[in-house]
Order: sequence, then C-alpha cells, then structure tokens
Amino acid sequence: GKLGRYPPWPGKIVNPPKDLKKPRGKKCFFVKFFGTEDHAWIKVEQLKPYHPHKEEMIKINKGKRFQQAVDAVEEFLRKTKGKDQASSHNSNEEKNRRNSSEEGGKQSAGEEKRKASLSEGKVKKGTGEGKKRVSSVSSERGSKSPLKRTQDQSPRKRGRPPKDEKDLTIPESSTVKRVMTGTVAGFKWPPSVSEPVKDSDPHFHHFLLSQTEKPAVCYQAITKKLKVCEEETGSTSIQAADSTAVNGSITPTDKKIGFLGLGLMGSGIVSNLLKMGHTVTVWNRTAEKCDLFIQEGARLGRTPAEVVSTCDITFACVSDPKAAKDLVLGPSGVLQGIRPGKCYVDMSTVDADTVTELAQVIVSRGGRFLEAPVSGNQQLSNDGMLVILAAGDRGLYEDCSSCFQAMGKTSFFLGEVGNAAKMMLIVNMVQGSFMATIAEGLTLAQVTGQSQQTLLDILNQGQLASIFLDQKCQNILQGNFKPDFYLKYIQKDLRLAIALGDSVNHPTPMAAAANEVYKRAKALDQSDNDMSAVYRAYIH
Repeated sequence: GKLGRYPPWPGKIVNPPKDLKKPRGKKCFFVKFFGTEDHAWIKVEQLKPYHPHKEEMIKINKGKRFQQAVDAVEEFLRKTKGKDQASSHNSNEEKNRRNSSEEGGKQSAGEEKRKASLSEGKVKKGTGEGKKRVSSVSSERGSKSPLKRTQDQSPRKRGRPPKDEKDLTIPESSTVKRVMTGTVAGFKWPPSVSEPVKDSDPHFHHFLLSQTEKPAVCYQAITKKLKVCEEETGSTSIQAADSTAVNGSITPTDKKIGFLGLGLMGSGIVSNLLKMGHTVTVWNRTAEKCDLFIQEGARLGRTPAEVVSTCDITFACVSDPKAAKDLVLGPSGVLQGIRPGKCYVDMSTVDADTVTELAQVIVSRGGRFLEAPVSGNQQLSNDGMLVILAAGDRGLYEDCSSCFQAMGKTSFFLGEVGNAAKMMLIVNMVQGSFMATIAEGLTLAQVTGQSQQTLLDILNQGQLASIFLDQKCQNILQGNFKPDFYLKYIQKDLRLAIALGDSVNHPTPMAAAANEVYKRAKALDQSDNDMSAVYRAYIH
C-alpha cells in the first residue's frame, strides 16, 4: 500500500565490505537484515532498540517472512547469550581457583556463593545491555531515536561503531512482500556522468553515461525496495521507494503526455503517470483496453497521429520491430502527427537498425526522438519500479524526467540512438538464457529423482539467490504460467540479440541454444504464457 509509515524489519549492524564506501552526511550504520541476505546503509536516527519495540513490531507485521525474521533474531540472541555465559562461567571458575589458591583455602562456601552471584549479575548485565543489542529503525525522517540512550549504556566509547555485529530492525515497505527489487545503495559518479537532472525526485537515479569512456559506476545491490541517494546537501537519505507517491516529491511536467500501446508494460506505465498527476492521452490498437484508463482520468486518442498532434511528448510501447515501424509509418501513424518541436519516445524493445530508422524519419520532420526501452516485467511496471535505458535527444531525456520517475526507479542515458536498443537486447539475452537454464535444472532434478523444491531452497541459499530465480521457480512448481513477461517476446529478444552478435561477428552460442528451447516452447503453444513456461519444452 501507499503508506506514509512503514513497519520495521529486524536486522543487525555488520562491518561493510571493504570496497563499499560509507555515504557522506549523517552518521549511519551498515545493516544486514534477519531472515534475508539483504543489507543497506541506515541513518542513526532511524534506529530503535529491539526489545522495547518487539511487541509493537509483531502487532504491525503478521507475515510469515517477518515471523521467520523474528525467529532468526531470537535464535541469534540465544546463541550469543549462551556463548557469553559460557565464557563468563569459565572465567569465574579460573578466578575462583586463583582466589582459593591465594587465600590457602580459607574462603568459606558462603563467600564463594556470594561472589559467583555477583559475577552472574555482571554477565546478565553485559549480555542484556552491552555487546549484543537488538534495535529497530524508524522510517519517519527526523524522528527521535532511543539509540543515543542505548549507546550511553554500552561499555563501548560513544559515537564509535562496534567491531563485532550489532542487531537492529529495519523498516520494510508494505509492498516488499510482492516485489523485492535491487537498487543502488551507493555509487561513485564517473567522470563522464553529469549532475542529476534538477527538480527530480531525490529517490530516483539518473545515470548519464558517455559511450566514449568506460563508465565507472560502482554500486552495491540491495534486494529491498529501498532507494539511497545523495541529495544536494550531500546527506544520504534512505526511504521506501513507494513513499514518492505520499510525499509529493515528484512534480509532474505541465507538458501534455501521449501514450500508444497498453500491453503488459504500457498499462502499468500509464497508470503510474496518471497517479503522479500527468495529463495523459491514450491510444491502443484494440480500443477496449483504453476504457479503464479513461475512468482513471486519461483522454482518448482516435489515432496515433491525433495523439502526437495534440500532445507535447508521446510515448509508445509495442511488441516488436514490425509493430514499432507500422505505428510510425502506417496509416494515421505517428509520423503524420509530427511537426517541428513534437517529441516521440519509443519504449519498445527493438533492434538498433529499426530505432535508428525511426529516429531519422521523426527528426526529418522537425521532431525530437528518444529511445527508452525498459527492463522489467508487468509487476515492476505496475509498481513503478522499471529500469529505463534511454538514448538520443538529451534535452528530451531531461524533459521526460517526471515521467521516468513515475514509471521507474532508475534511468540511464546511454548516448546516441541505438545504444539503448543494443544494451536492452543484451540484458534480455542474459535474462532469457538464465530462465532456460533454470528450467533445464528443474527438469533434470525431476528425472533424476531429486526434489525440485529442495533444489530451489538450495539455490535460494547460495549466490544465485534472486527475486527472479525465486519467482520463476515458483511459477514452475505451481504450474502457474500467467504472463508477467510473454514467452514470445523473450524469444524475440534472443533472436535480435543473436542477430546483433552476427552483425559484429561475435559468437553467442549460449543465447543460440536458449533460443532453440524457446522456439520449441512456442511450437508447444506457449507463446502467450510467461517466459517460465519454457519449462514445458523440457518435458518429454
């Protein structure tokens, strides 16, 4: 839900990787979440001690994942307490032996018992208030935190992070249970990267990359729906991504927006543009799909040409190169509505030759062109968490800022037209090949008498663990192939990526093998199912 406050999530402070720089600004700790392998930099004022807020957390969070996280915290505390008590017990025994030796055995049994009792009291105080403490994190900015009081009680020096691990609780967006999205935790701007676009949502990342230099963007992935950014003040903020809808940090452009194509991706994009206050005119080949958006406040365009002529910036998101060309060059197409100053943004995943041809005809009429294919799926589109790869007219890219913020979590500007198309095909080539490998592994497990669920559990505990892996395996295990990314489209992208390799005489044998499996799945009538239905190509 779009809430202004988010339930906490348990975690512990750990030492960050050596190559990960601490964000500038307010003091923060590097936190690892219980129940997951996720982590993030968290500001001090967002921390709260675990025990005083435990009951409050449990009331707020009812989910199974949260209960597993709480169980992990309790197990961690039991182990820690056990170790500390064992250490203290051994120390006390040694101390008692020394005292007995020095006093020649004159000490009475009552005195020994009293000393042991005092020692145990110290142990309890140490384990309860000292080395290991569980805390929680407030998601409200500027909130007062009891962490300072907690640190004052600690035997460590104030203001210094602990050398060992320390437990905390982290806020988690209420949408995390649906979508767990990797995002940027901290990065260095390369020499070829300009400043972020002005007046932009501080929780949205613009990457402006030059193709003439090797980009040096370094970032740490976090599988939480959290965004970390450096604001103009130099401080670092961490907030749940969907708080942008609440705090009004996105100021919609006053330009009239058009949108052509209301498929799996386009529908979510238009919905988010409307939610963020944009004026949108929509068109779709089958007009019935427009009805829902008309009810949400969109205007209806009768033809692509009419939408382009009445709007300042028109976006399009269609299925393949043929559809993209027909939309621009066909009867009552985009080109007929282009006049000097009109802007066209093609978000379709197509080949570089197609997008270059479309750019040339748009610009020849005085129009401005930007390619902006998106990486994601239907769920990420609905959640406004797409990754946008843009190239072409830099000024138009900046004019689209509020639109990109509404539909995505990150945008990359990659230079001249064609670069985004190539990059997008490479990304989807990797994704499609990985999906085929997952299906191959699950079916091999089945035919060799191994549990598919156990295979997934093992993979989820290893370095391959990801939202994509888990979701697609769940699709297969449940036999649910409702499309989140059409199988026919990932096969199309593999085909185009292989052609891209051919054009530069670069081998793509892995993609070629995966492509054959998807073709087999298409022959088995899986085109309109999710890409995970490639699994059925392996079933004998």
